[in-house]
Amino acid sequence: MNWNLDQLHLFVRTAESRSFSAVARETGRAQSAVSTAIALLESDLGVTLFERSSGRQPRLTEAGSALLEEARSVLQQCERLDARALGLARGQEARLRLAQDEAMPYQPVLASLEALAEAFPLLEVQLASGAQGDVARKLLQRQADLGLLFHHEQMPRELESQHLGSIEMVTVCSPHHPLARLASVERRDLAEHRQLLMTPQDSHYPGGEQISPLVWRADSFYAMAELVVRGLGWAWLPRHVAQYPTYQGHLQELRSDWAPLPLVVELVRRRDGALGPAANWLADCLARELLRPPA
Repeated sequence: MNWNLDQLHLFVRTAESRSFSAVARETGRAQSAVSTAIALLESDLGVTLFERSSGRQPRLTEAGSALLEEARSVLQQCERLDARALGLARGQEARLRLAQDEAMPYQPVLASLEALAEAFPLLEVQLASGAQGDVARKLLQRQADLGLLFHHEQMPRELESQHLGSIEMVTVCSPHHPLARLASVERRDLAEHRQLLMTPQDSHYPGGEQISPLVWRADSFYAMAELVVRGLGWAWLPRHVAQYPTYQGHLQELRSDWAPLPLVVELVRRRDGALGPAANWLADCLARELLRPPA
């Protein structure tokens, strides 16, 4: 292969402008130099790219039309290579791995990722979701660069966190549950029925206080919601989980003078690792989106 990128560029520009002279003026070369470069490209490729008739504009041959998009693709890949190399030289990470609690509200995260894709179009992003404990474990095992999770008091010392915002918790049960018939519930009412809580018992999540002597536990707010839908108990859930379309009409919010503290959302990272510009940018964007009032 003796052809080069300059020849490909001249081929594409000639095909787009249908004029050797226009490309010559654009590139500051003699028209004969442009024609010679394309002729050498044709010789190297073994095909004729343009039909050349005296006094007529160059027209793509069938082979030229077939190879035009391939040439454009090669040039675009080279541009991406240059941009990626420039970003790496300036300290931008090549890949960003984000792990999040599966109960994290989707809209702020998706809005932040959309903005990230626009700001860092060549960045590779890996997104992982998991139940309680999975996010911290991925960070500890260096399988994630950033973690989005809900604050609890047993954060490993190897990790440090940044407060991003909070999420309201609501008390819910099935519309067919005995508690649903009460106009307002008190703690003693809740204590008479099975309570669904996060596991493990010492997770110290807001809303994790045991009120009822009868308790079932799950490691996922969505798993808890499924149990509530089936009338197996009442629970404190993040409002966005309780309002998930799947559960509309199947969960009833209970009125009460008392409510658990909101869930605190934190961005977590390893203490011994430095974040790149894309990770820092995403952290700032997530903080803004989580503070934005719901539409």
